[in-house]
Amino acid sequence: MNIILFDGNAYEHLKPFTFTRPVGEIRVGILTIAEKYTKRNCSVSYHTQDYLSVKYPLKINEVNIVVNASVCPTDAFVDALSGLKPGQGITFHGSVIAACLTADQVKTDLESVVNETTEFKDPLTKIERLWHIFQHNGVELENDYELITKGRTSKTLSNTNKIIGDRIFVEDGVWAECAVFNTTTGPIYLGKDATVMEGVLVRGALAVGEHSQLNMGAKIYGPTTLGPYCKVGGEVNNSVLFGYSNKGHEGFLGNSVLGEWCNIGADTNNSNLKNNYDEVKLWNYAVGSFERTGLQFCGLFMGDHSKCGINTMFNTGTVVGVSANIFGSGFPRNFIPSFSWGGAQGMTNYKLEKALETASRVMARRKKELDAVETDILTRVYELTKEYR
Repeated sequence: MNIILFDGNAYEHLKPFTFTRPVGEIRVGILTIAEKYTKRNCSVSYHTQDYLSVKYPLKINEVNIVVNASVCPTDAFVDALSGLKPGQGITFHGSVIAACLTADQVKTDLESVVNETTEFKDPLTKIERLWHIFQHNGVELENDYELITKGRTSKTLSNTNKIIGDRIFVEDGVWAECAVFNTTTGPIYLGKDATVMEGVLVRGALAVGEHSQLNMGAKIYGPTTLGPYCKVGGEVNNSVLFGYSNKGHEGFLGNSVLGEWCNIGADTNNSNLKNNYDEVKLWNYAVGSFERTGLQFCGLFMGDHSKCGINTMFNTGTVVGVSANIFGSGFPRNFIPSFSWGGAQGMTNYKLEKALETASRVMARRKKELDAVETDILTRVYELTKEYR
């Protein structure tokens, strides 16, 4: 089945993460949204922004299943998609979220080409706002855990570890010693070649991606996800790191989302609760202002390639753009534009050439290259975000 994930309205609302990726590449649970389809034997491509399409191409067949990329699939939803015929669609809460289209219909509005719809009545997760990523991480981690582990046998951990409950799955190459895993509050998934050092305390749910590492004494409260090649220490609560990002030292990260290639300096903390316990408002690029989240707990959202220095303090509900560099005393503002350099004392423009040099060095440490495609994406984001600096 040829699935085309189209960004839709969620693309604007999910910036800064969607500055550098389609909506379907958002990670929530163990997998990205796209991986949730491929794990169910679907072929996936993307109808996304032109400047992202080189890295994330669109594949059009004679007959295609076009799906709103904000929808996290279930087995039942994929079954419903497989039964669609050209011109038929699926609605969820009254809105068309999927349709079977011919090649010449793929780039048209779904509502205008669908002539027969069926309402999907089972539960579905939709990721349409930044906070949905951590808010729905528990449900999606549970769903992904069942999907990935079904019919498989876990590797065993050393008996120096303490495991409470039995909902833990260990892939090949995992190294863990003298750690405590409490699975009674949610499943724990340890990806291939992951490392869990001595003294780590985990309350599930937790996903640790391949080659990721929990440093000595880390305290992890679920539902939390570390994508591949992350290093995490200190205290983390209900947060998602997409991949290749580090929060390696002491400090608190809660109700937060970090993109790729981020680095959190030692003893950095984010607030996830206002002093007056009021509802948190969050910057939304789509409306150009702060919007209500309906949440009392809401932390930090940091776009790809952004960094902060030691002892950085982030206010409740802070949004940091792509490739920002934050440092210094005090609390910086709770919306930091992409390619900003500075902190509470003021911000200046982070020159594109310097930002690209840093990105290249950081990626090389993980044996990745800042190639022409990645450079073009970051250059385009730099141009797109000038108005905010």
